[in-house]
Amino acid sequence: MSVQPGDEWSDDTGLLDDEPPFPRPEPSGDARVDAVIEAVAGLDDRPLEEHVAVLEAAHGELRRALDTA
Repeated sequence: MSVQPGDEWSDDTGLLDDEPPFPRPEPSGDARVDAVIEAVAGLDDRPLEEHVAVLEAAHGELRRALDTA
């Protein structure tokens, strides 16, 4: 089956519903980790061009949190 111009498109996965596909996680108890979670959770509101920088910063912060745990 192929899609033809003019075919109606629908999303049966539910991924495009108004609700996020997963709930926000509970606070971790570590302010650094919680800040990273919030930054990553906010990616939907940021331009795609900023995603890599946010994820790289998140990775670095999580590594620092683990190193000092």
